[in-house]
Amino acid sequence: MGRLLKVAITGPESTGKSLMAQQLADHFITVWVPEYARLHLLKLDRPYNYNDVLEIAQKQVATEKVFESLAKKVLFSDTELMVTKIWCEDKFGRCHPWILEQLKEQYYDLYLLMDIDLPWEYDPLREDESRRKFLFDWYQKELINYNCNYRIILGRDELRLKNAIQVVEELMLKNQK
Repeated sequence: MGRLLKVAITGPESTGKSLMAQQLADHFITVWVPEYARLHLLKLDRPYNYNDVLEIAQKQVATEKVFESLAKKVLFSDTELMVTKIWCEDKFGRCHPWILEQLKEQYYDLYLLMDIDLPWEYDPLREDESRRKFLFDWYQKELINYNCNYRIILGRDELRLKNAIQVVEELMLKNQK
């Protein structure tokens, strides 16, 4: 049995990351790591702050470690520290050193960068529909800067899922050799 492959689902808000993580986990009969930020922010009775982002990042990393032991062949993560870094820098103009240090150590075999070709959907936790292209470009630049293996996932509904499945299957096949 080979090592566990890790796939991060990343990109701007309202690009279908959570749904994609769930659908891929279902397809490959494994587990997926939910986005801790959503759980944390829904519990807050105040606007989030800089230190909340650090707590969210730490809990996300801890949660992923738990799910690694439950996964079969591949683990899908609905967010990772690059998302947290971009969010923190965008919102507060700086990022916690802990996040930056952990990001250097973070490893995924593949990042699926979700394209902005889906219509933006309102959610009380989403912040800015008008900046999706700017954020998408920022994600892509960071993936390149960190020398990450990534693929852009395009399409709607079944086509989007089919495209993601194909990319993950290619990764799995490559890692069987």
